[in-house]
Amino acid sequence: MNSISTIPDADAAEAPHFGAVRTAFQQYESQTRAAGEPDWLASLRRRQLTRFLAAGYPTRRDEDWRHTSLDAVVSMPFALASSAGPDGRIVQLLEGSAFSSVSGQRLVFVNGHLIPELSRAVRSSDGVYVAGFASAVQEKSEILRARLTADSEDGSDGSLGALNLAFAREGAVVIVPANTVLDEPIVLVFVSFPQTAGERTHVRNVIMTGPNSRATVIEHYIGLGTESAVTSSVTELHAGQGAVFEHLKLQDESNSVFHLATLRARLESSSKVSCHSFALGSRLSRQNVLATLAGEGIEAVFNGLYLGDADRLIDHYLSVDHAAAGCASHEFFNGVLDDKATGVFYGRIRVRQHAQKTDAKQTNKNLLLSDDAAVHTRPQLEIYADDVKCTHGATIGQLDPEGLFYLRSRGLPVATARRMLIHAFAGEIIERVWCGAARDVLNRLVWDRVERTRHVSASEQ
Repeated sequence: MNSISTIPDADAAEAPHFGAVRTAFQQYESQTRAAGEPDWLASLRRRQLTRFLAAGYPTRRDEDWRHTSLDAVVSMPFALASSAGPDGRIVQLLEGSAFSSVSGQRLVFVNGHLIPELSRAVRSSDGVYVAGFASAVQEKSEILRARLTADSEDGSDGSLGALNLAFAREGAVVIVPANTVLDEPIVLVFVSFPQTAGERTHVRNVIMTGPNSRATVIEHYIGLGTESAVTSSVTELHAGQGAVFEHLKLQDESNSVFHLATLRARLESSSKVSCHSFALGSRLSRQNVLATLAGEGIEAVFNGLYLGDADRLIDHYLSVDHAAAGCASHEFFNGVLDDKATGVFYGRIRVRQHAQKTDAKQTNKNLLLSDDAAVHTRPQLEIYADDVKCTHGATIGQLDPEGLFYLRSRGLPVATARRMLIHAFAGEIIERVWCGAARDVLNRLVWDRVERTRHVSASEQ
């Protein structure tokens, strides 16, 4: 195994970057040691960094990354984002943010640092645990040690997941005990506010819901500033037997940010889980969803909407592993792309030989509002069982001319008719959100974004 003092073979562009990563880690390791970080986590961080240095960044030579280049990320300076206090700009951003009106517990992070003054979390009598990663490492050490070790060392999260764990100083840890029902969602807000070009924010979230529990967790990523920066986020989700859980992620960072994220979900028998991804911001975003249906009788929905304009690139990669019999998974992803935006959807459903009675469906639908917009879509089935019901499909096109004609014939202006059709297209995804308060927020937000879309707002001719 390579030591951290050794930079593995790399091309001329990567080698200086790896040197900066190694130097940053040595400084970071000194800080965490001084802060009293447990030996097990320090050791795990070193192993993960070594894994990243050996593998490097994914490139377009990798099949799963063939349409998404990280050259711009490699070429930027590498610096860990510094903490930013709750100044007026951040407070104003939070007050006007999408889920500000949603009640319940809330954790706010700025550049990957927990800001207690802006958060709203209590230690409740029902045993629900909501805290920052740094605190949880001390208070829930054995639970996190087992979870992080099991989830990171199988390597399925790739080199970016390894780099994330090496540097993640904060994130949210949510533990919902068995038989506990939460009436209000838990909201996690991550603010990117880079001060210099190349700053990296690494957050690691761990969400564990016990048997027969019920909860909703919302992750919201927003940003300030114009400096180029990278947000690296990994969320580890474990849904216990019979749990009912909803996870919603809204990524709405500024156009100078590169957002690289992974959701790893392990679902136990008879659980009912719905995971939503709404990608509206950032210059480049990549969302990996890696799900294992580990027990029988699971119902899982993976649901996503992406809106792209300017020259944004929005990439979703899904891998759903049916490892047990009698489970259902449904994937629905819709994209609306304008200007020179590019969308990428790569979805894989794997049905193992003993996963009989599987019901799996995967669809990806895309609207192109500009001749310069592009989509690369590849739904895929990998089936080793013979008693299954599996379908997949993808569509790419423009607005339905018949629907547009119908609305125009009822006296609606062309711009209004186009907005209504696009919002209906997006509404297919939004209506699957269980949490009513979050669904209302998303309806308003998406309508506002559709209003601003250049080719939708074109004047009637």
